[in-house]
Order: sequence, then C-alpha cells, then structure tokens
Amino acid sequence: MNQIAPSETSEFGTDTTSAPRLVEPGDHDRFSHYVKKEKIVESAVMGTPVIALCGKVWVPGRDPKNFPICPACKEIHSKLKPGDEDKS
Repeated sequence: MNQIAPSETSEFGTDTTSAPRLVEPGDHDRFSHYVKKEKIVESAVMGTPVIALCGKVWVPGRDPKNFPICPACKEIHSKLKPGDEDKS
C-alpha cells in the first residue's frame, strides 16, 4: 500500500504541496549503502549490480535519501583513511 504525504496550507492562504513520499512494503528494512560513485553511474547506465562496503550486491533503483544509512557501511566507511575507497 502506498502512502502520500498530505498537502499543507500556510496562514496567508497560499497552498504548498509537499512532495509525496511513496512508502512501499518492506521499506522499513531498506538502507542507503556506501558504493563507489563511478559504480553508481555505471549501474544507472548499464543496469549492472553494485557492491556496497558491507558486501550487499544489488541494482540500485530507489532514492537513497529516503532511507537511513546502513550501520555496517557507516562503520566501515568511518574506519577508512581518505583515498582508501578508490583502492578496491
């Protein structure tokens, strides 16, 4: 079932509509993951799977801004030295 955020009206009579955020079943189990930028572009163009720092393999298809950061990716990323992301 999809849910959409309600519209808001300011006290001056101007309507402002919030961008709807569609919520799908299972979204509470989803996370944003750390992936090399060039791999994200390649995946978007070619449809190839990406590998996150935590090891998850998938083809991205949702807006990562809508989900919390994967705790495992966050921990691994925090331990990397600047430039280490480019060596793997």
